[in-house]
Amino acid sequence: MSTTASDPLAALGALPGVADAVDSVRKAVDRVYGHRVMRRRSNEVTAEAALRGARGSAALSGADWNLEEVRRRTDFSGDDEAQVIGAALRLTAEAGQLLSIWRQSPLRVLARLHLVAAGGAAPDDAVGRPRLVGESVDEPLVEAPLPDAGEVAGRLEGLSGLILSGTSAPALVTAAVVHGELLALRPFGSCNGLVARTAERIVLVGSGLDPKSICPAEVGHAEQGRAAYIAAFEGYLSGTPEGMAAWIAHCGRSVELGVRESTAVCEALQRGAA
Repeated sequence: MSTTASDPLAALGALPGVADAVDSVRKAVDRVYGHRVMRRRSNEVTAEAALRGARGSAALSGADWNLEEVRRRTDFSGDDEAQVIGAALRLTAEAGQLLSIWRQSPLRVLARLHLVAAGGAAPDDAVGRPRLVGESVDEPLVEAPLPDAGEVAGRLEGLSGLILSGTSAPALVTAAVVHGELLALRPFGSCNGLVARTAERIVLVGSGLDPKSICPAEVGHAEQGRAAYIAAFEGYLSGTPEGMAAWIAHCGRSVELGVRESTAVCEALQRGAA
């Protein structure tokens, strides 16, 4: 069997421009991990990256609050935006607990992520499972055609199989595909964007690229803006080599912007300690 057939993600790593994106991300990640603050205060950087990543992911789902408001607030049970922020924060906290399970059962992790995100905002019988025939999806910021429930089930199984069988593809490629596929499928009745971006984080951390979870891609996705996010996502939906490469590069740039954010956090901690 050919490498492409047995490891389709590896073929994406060979697309024009992808190797450059992967190399650029690796160098950026290595630089922030080499920062002197990381030797003594990495837990603080991780906590700050989690907060900023959650804020970024929520912004892409329509709740664009400033960081200090997210930091200050303790009750997220109010209006729709507050609930989105709360869901993003819960997902970021949960992600680190699911790394070992992801390698054994990705679908179980996705179900758990939806359960955590939806909380009491969705009917109990619709939480933590892919949608059924005839069920609607509340994801107004993603307007791409919605696959039917049968296609969703098949493609989720395919995605799970790719993860379980392993791949020689770089972590960035795998993370981008997981993110893009979940956004394309919108398998749950709600919170699909939040879940997709958390799954991307899990892949980046679990792969060893970002083991301390200090390079929040969600920050970069938000910083590049919703229009750029959707344009890159349309490239993923197209399935063309150019479109897939553009989506992977966009995700790579998002990681690099997350690195820049955490580097600034390191610098601020260093100044405070001086």
